Amino acid sequence: MFTTGQLIFAAFFVVAFVIAMYIAYGRDKSLHQKMYKGSYKVLIGFFLFIAVLFVIKVYLKR
Repeated sequence: MFTTGQLIFAAFFVVAFVIAMYIAYGRDKSLHQKMYKGSYKVLIGFFLFIAVLFVIKVYLKR
């Protein structure tokens, strides 16, 4: 399906992308801690909303 060259390129691209994202996050870490304080609450709320939708789906299917 993919040639060897394409797989090698994809592997190098993924490694380079992960390294670049790690470096970028490291530079912005102090800014993230200051600007996005409490954002985990939004994430928890999002997961709870998805769980409620799933429960409603299962309940209405019966």
